[in-house]
Amino acid sequence: MEIFLTLAEELHFGRTAERVGVSQSRVSQTIARLERRVGAKLFDRTSRQVTPTPIGEQLRDDLGPAWRGVEEAVARAMAAGRGITGSLRIGFSGAFTGHLLHSITEVFARSYPDVDVQIRQVQISDPYGPLRAGDVELQVTEPPLTEPDLTLGPVLVSQPRVLLMSSSHPFARRETVGVEDLAEATLLTVAGNVPAHWLDHHFPRQTPSGRPIPHGQAMTHWEDALSLVLAGKGVTPVAAAGAHYYSRPGLVFKPLDGAPRIDYAFVWPTGHETARLRAFVRAAMDRIRELGGPTRAVESLWGDPAPGP
Repeated sequence: MEIFLTLAEELHFGRTAERVGVSQSRVSQTIARLERRVGAKLFDRTSRQVTPTPIGEQLRDDLGPAWRGVEEAVARAMAAGRGITGSLRIGFSGAFTGHLLHSITEVFARSYPDVDVQIRQVQISDPYGPLRAGDVELQVTEPPLTEPDLTLGPVLVSQPRVLLMSSSHPFARRETVGVEDLAEATLLTVAGNVPAHWLDHHFPRQTPSGRPIPHGQAMTHWEDALSLVLAGKGVTPVAAAGAHYYSRPGLVFKPLDGAPRIDYAFVWPTGHETARLRAFVRAAMDRIRELGGPTRAVESLWGDPAPGP
């Protein structure tokens, strides 16, 4: 069942073997045995692609819910056996990562009903303070990370970087803005207990060619950026998903050509990786794969109501 359903999702024998942890020949043999048992082909294979047949699609749709129930039942038994209970406090920095974490928590709760997951926002002016104080045990935040007391985990979300500006800004009339154009704007920045290397990465002081980028007022909360931009005090780079969660009259989001993507990764205190934490990270990455991977996960949630700012 697991091999069949994984192949129906991946549509690739090699990736299926890697995910399930068996050889590619084992995948082929298992599918062949299953097709003999069913009495019909379940997949059409060519040298370029694998596609389910109508009977294969029917079996996939019928088996999927049953297999998820089996996985959840086993996970609950394992959780009880390993003592995965208690609370898990998780921090996030942006509305869309919070939305995604709540979606993951719903799935996680089916396998680990005895874990109370609490999710809270962490302010950009003190990105690692709650982790170090023990207020949260796990966090989703933007790399880079060079803190020796913190461990960087897998990337949950990856977003294109765009430039947020007021509708009255000269850049608002352009289709796109280049990184070199930032020399002609005032860039908002962040104040507080923020590592210098992190600021240099997200709020650079010069363009790739070496032109200075003027810096304007520093913000301590993400909501400050919205009001400052609306007041014409400057522009700021943000993740593209921000246009869905923070759009309002007077704000414009433009693609920022030449800028690196913004990743949002798990971070936790080094040496404090609990069974609860590991279980949540595993569940999260499984959910991300279901949603299409880090580059598509947030957009996949947009059929659900987005939380307020």
